[in-house]
Amino acid sequence: MKVIRAKAMGMCFGVRDALAMMRALPNPQEVTVYGELVHNPEILNEIAQRGMTMLSETQRVLPLSKAVVITAHGVSLQEKRQLAQRAEQVYDTTCPLVQRVHQQALALQNSGYFIIVIGKPSHVEVKGLIGDLQAYTVVETLADVQSYSHQLLGVVSQTTTPPDLAQAIVQAIRDHNPAAQVKYIDTICKPTRDRQVALTELFKQVDAMVVVGGAHSNNTRQLTERCRRCQLPCLQVQNEQELPKEWFFPYQVVGVTAGTSTLDSTIDKVCQTLEGKVETKRFF
Repeated sequence: MKVIRAKAMGMCFGVRDALAMMRALPNPQEVTVYGELVHNPEILNEIAQRGMTMLSETQRVLPLSKAVVITAHGVSLQEKRQLAQRAEQVYDTTCPLVQRVHQQALALQNSGYFIIVIGKPSHVEVKGLIGDLQAYTVVETLADVQSYSHQLLGVVSQTTTPPDLAQAIVQAIRDHNPAAQVKYIDTICKPTRDRQVALTELFKQVDAMVVVGGAHSNNTRQLTERCRRCQLPCLQVQNEQELPKEWFFPYQVVGVTAGTSTLDSTIDKVCQTLEGKVETKRFF
């Protein structure tokens, strides 16, 4: 089987920086990670093995801890202040590109705009963003777009939103609100955009795709969904152990891409397994 890797895939600089900071922290048993550092089960397992406490993203409570780590997805300024009051030390691993979304949304709000956030309402990045906003709505799909009773509409996106979806939603907002002034600030991160473009370039070269990344990773899911929208056979796995041999029988050339929190070592093992260089219990 021939394996072609996407030109851009895998871990982005924001995740690498967050991981480096986490690994350098002294006294890990005194550290509480405020949610999932990144949406990658291997990294989360490493955090647990280091002795750190990790809170659930769905049931986060303000910890009483010597040190707290804010995850790469970020939190609101209000929540950050509360954490600083509870912990002796706060380590902030928020991705700079997520911080930019906060800054742009607040700037629009301060200029009198009603804020429309394109993203998933339940995602921790979006929750952190809207925590600083006074008047806003979150739009996940085209069906969510409405006519709004505001003359100034400011639009930003969750950093991992597919660019084509964001453009379609912005156009729908304009169509539904012809009298409003709509200002769209593109806050989709470059790593997300680069991985989407690199994936598209593979479509004409491969018979099927393997997307490597955490099951709860939004940008990994978006890569998988793009393959399926283009009717390309696609398998999403977290590691090489999840590769089922029988799935690949019809295919001669398989492309591989990966989400922005996927370790390089995981990608290598998946590719080596597909190429028959490494044996696993499930694949061979």
